[in-house]
Amino acid sequence: MSLLLAFEASARHLSFTRAATELALTQSAVSRQVQALEDLLEVSLFRREKRRIALTEAGELYQQEVAEALQRIRSASLQAISYRSGRGAFHLAALPTFTAKWLMPRLNRFYARHPGILVHLHSRVTRFDLDLAGIDAVIAVGDGDWPGLVPHLLMTEKVVPVISPALAGQPPRSNPANLADHMLLQVAARPAIWRRWFEAHGLPIRTMRMGAQFELTTHLIQAVASGIGVGLLPTFLVQDELEQGVLAPALDEEFNTGAGYYFLASPDKLATPAVAAFRDWLLEESTQPQR
Repeated sequence: MSLLLAFEASARHLSFTRAATELALTQSAVSRQVQALEDLLEVSLFRREKRRIALTEAGELYQQEVAEALQRIRSASLQAISYRSGRGAFHLAALPTFTAKWLMPRLNRFYARHPGILVHLHSRVTRFDLDLAGIDAVIAVGDGDWPGLVPHLLMTEKVVPVISPALAGQPPRSNPANLADHMLLQVAARPAIWRRWFEAHGLPIRTMRMGAQFELTTHLIQAVASGIGVGLLPTFLVQDELEQGVLAPALDEEFNTGAGYYFLASPDKLATPAVAAFRDWLLEESTQPQR
């Protein structure tokens, strides 16, 4: 294990010196451990180039597998340690705005029911490798197709065009074609959503006035509220802003995108008590009125 740790740190930093600092060893000790691993495997993992090192082709492939394996060992060890005091713990990644607007207001109910389980929250807006990131489960929007993960549908996605109250009456909200008079704002991860909305309403695509893109839905909400343009946003994520008058409907109808919000985890993670308990709680919460 010490040889693998020395190799993984050296491969990540491409430096025996920085790997030694991370592992609290001397540079020569790390170099010897890497050399011992190469002798054991009978293959060169690094090219030594004067005062620099670089991975060989074999080293690059080996790093990918070793890094993933070590991360799984770390996660498993932390999971085991968490049971010392009768607790369970897992790492959950979720969309930032979904976490802030839907999950966090409800999470106290989960802790009230399962006081011994800890949920470590991380933000993600795009797909990633859960094992390499040390994440046990994820809440994502899409079709639920994520290789290796079991999907559990929490809710279907319905969006509504929203606008700032100052612009809400210009022009009237009764005609979908009037939205073409405004800049159409969107989240970068959903570049086709306005096109689909226009097609569903029989509107010509050429009339679309596409505006700025935003990485985070919270930024899109703020941009709409400030009067920059119209946003097409999940109804449950802007419910508070609509009730408070921060936003207004640009059109009084919802549009079903065909996507859904899913809780996803691998079969082995779902077999752990903490993840299974959280999944069951999420499915129960998602059936409640969306408040």
